[in-house]
Amino acid sequence: MEDIKHYMQQLGMEARAASRAMARADTDTKNKALRAIATAIRRERDTLLTANAADLEAARNNGLEPAMLDRLVLSEKGITTMAEGLEQIASLPDPIGEMSDFKYRPSGIQIGKMRVPLGVIGIIYEARPNVTVDAAGLCIKSGNAAILRGGSEAIQCNRALAAIVHEGLAAAGLPATAVQVVATTDRAAVGELITMKEYVDVIVPRGGKGLIERISNEARIPVIKHLDGNCHIYVDESADLDKALRILENSKTQRLGTCNTAESLLVARSIAQEALPALAAMLVSKGVEIRGCNETRTLVPQAKPATEEDYYTEFLAAIISVKVVADVDEAIAHINQYSSQHTEAIVTENYTRARQFLREVDSSSVIVNASTRFADGFEYGLGAEIGISTDKLHARGPVGLEGLTSLKYIVLGDGEVRA
Repeated sequence: MEDIKHYMQQLGMEARAASRAMARADTDTKNKALRAIATAIRRERDTLLTANAADLEAARNNGLEPAMLDRLVLSEKGITTMAEGLEQIASLPDPIGEMSDFKYRPSGIQIGKMRVPLGVIGIIYEARPNVTVDAAGLCIKSGNAAILRGGSEAIQCNRALAAIVHEGLAAAGLPATAVQVVATTDRAAVGELITMKEYVDVIVPRGGKGLIERISNEARIPVIKHLDGNCHIYVDESADLDKALRILENSKTQRLGTCNTAESLLVARSIAQEALPALAAMLVSKGVEIRGCNETRTLVPQAKPATEEDYYTEFLAAIISVKVVADVDEAIAHINQYSSQHTEAIVTENYTRARQFLREVDSSSVIVNASTRFADGFEYGLGAEIGISTDKLHARGPVGLEGLTSLKYIVLGDGEVRA
């Protein structure tokens, strides 16, 4: 235990020193590192696929649940997406050093704000190997240092990706310690990381609800987090049914194990008799179990009864809760009670109801006539995301470059003194 503490303290000291170098780095240098990492990812495609295959085999042998296995998979398309994400980050404006909101004061001084890095960011995550690259890329561009603690289930792929990241940093003349991957899978390392407030400025947990609850409860450092993704789709009385079918199919069945997958379906009562059987038939054809209210079960005989707990649940499986609601007001009330404030969507051709839904639903992403699966940093044009925040302070929704920065006041004067 003492060895783990010493090891993590050493990582923290090195990260703090590297964060100062990163804060000084100019945009061209940071972009050079990002593009070098992207090039190396494409070059090492076969190495990454082999490492991921080894991780997957070990995970299956250890009985990892299907949702986690789904998150662990790194496909050829996923590798291309990682590289494209880094290139997109490189093409984005550098937020660091941006000055804004200047005002002259009666004293003659000028007050403004400057965007600056947060410093050292600790990222704790499970399964998804792409997080290693997304986190590294965003931290590099935003002038931060990162300490990455991936799960043991992705250890082979994470090591391969870490080597690629270090190669890219070296190519740009930046310190390798700007992105450090925790070498041990000992859980004690997490306990140290989330309490090293002298070295770490922010913690970002990415993984299952249990992990995030533990981090949130035990951390002595600010946490950017979301606990789960109980996302809703509301099919309004003026919805285009073809749109609703496409949106629901994509939102629920494209991938079952992601936090932006739809877990609950609400349908306006006035169209339920026509719309719900068609929506349910599509879901059943995709192997999705329906758990519904009494009205749902009348219209969809194969639906099982929904419990109160079902409406709160992020299933991460081929299960969806369904409820017939009176109108948009009841839909909004239901969502604000049961959702995890992640992502909600309305399908409607009524502009007024769409505006009401956008205004009154209290979630980090609210969508009109599109899939909940779009709630993602890459899809939002952020290049990638370090995570999704359902908190309301500092950052909310997909957290990209700006979410990894802070603002400080700057004052410009010419010899003024306070009277």
